[in-house]
Amino acid sequence: MTDIAEPRTSGGVAITAPRRPRLPYPLVLPVLAALVAVAATAGIAAGSVGVPAGEVWGILAHRLHPALADPTWTPVRETIVIDVRLPRVLLCGVVGAGLSVCGMALQALVRNPLADPMLLGVSSGATVGAVVVVVFGLTLFGPFSLPLAAFCGALAALVAVYLLAHSGGRMTTVRLVLAGVATAEVLSAVASYLVVTSDDPHAAESALRWMLGGLGGTTWDLLPIPAAAVLAGTAVLLGVSRPLNLLLAGEEAAAALGLTVHRFRAAMFVLVALMIGTMVAVSGSIGFVGLIMPHIVRLLVGADHRRALPAAALLGAAFLIVADLAARTLISPEEIPVGIITALVGGPFFLWLMRRRAAS
Repeated sequence: MTDIAEPRTSGGVAITAPRRPRLPYPLVLPVLAALVAVAATAGIAAGSVGVPAGEVWGILAHRLHPALADPTWTPVRETIVIDVRLPRVLLCGVVGAGLSVCGMALQALVRNPLADPMLLGVSSGATVGAVVVVVFGLTLFGPFSLPLAAFCGALAALVAVYLLAHSGGRMTTVRLVLAGVATAEVLSAVASYLVVTSDDPHAAESALRWMLGGLGGTTWDLLPIPAAAVLAGTAVLLGVSRPLNLLLAGEEAAAALGLTVHRFRAAMFVLVALMIGTMVAVSGSIGFVGLIMPHIVRLLVGADHRRALPAAALLGAAFLIVADLAARTLISPEEIPVGIITALVGGPFFLWLMRRRAAS
């Protein structure tokens, strides 16, 4: 697959195949990695108790090996950095990277630049599962009750969307989008009903804040599962970069080059939905990250998924870390759900993108 291809049309929809990157690719990744490091440092340093950036790196180096830095800080600051802020920042990076990668994959799979990880209704399914646990106080599996319920809700939504979209042995893009939107609306209504009719005001408020997305109270125990899911899922998507590139040129062209489009698309939908469900289980419903980041990445490195997916992961990680930092500090000591921050940024971007497509 070359880096330059002419735009094509299929069914009246403009399709853009992979283009030549606008910046040297070896330069882009180190810059994005540095951006993640800067964002992570700021995310760990800022808060109700400020920690200098140099001290942050000293604490981290000392934890890696005591000989790397002399402990000139107080034990309280070390606890704040290691046990409170570091796991939260790492989870922000994991979720931001995962949402961005899933968004880029979905936009290729459905050949629609307006698609994002909420398209399949999986986020709404996870939300219903989590709200049930919060509202009814279910603790059968201890601290893992909420993530497990959210994951089961995501899987249930995936099955519902797949069954609704699959007809006659085939699954079309239009049917998939309609099934995803309808399922998401129904599940969102169910979650809202559970919150409104709850007899426990505290539980209802907690469920509402979770629905808006947030990473408050993150601990090390919550990090391994989503991190493993995002790393494994991203590795698989990198392994199928060529088929994803083929889909950008159209289903007919991809089929002519030997790709079994419907089988490949179904498998990728399952993979992406499982990734999204795992992330939503620990972060709540965070929108627009998977919509914005892929478009910015395509401007930087082109649409070839071999190059775009790693860049999307880094940019998404940096973006969500910064968004979470803003959510924690804008009205400190209160905290804004990070989903509100991403919506305030993503909403205008979505409207601009729609107008741009309408004018083209």
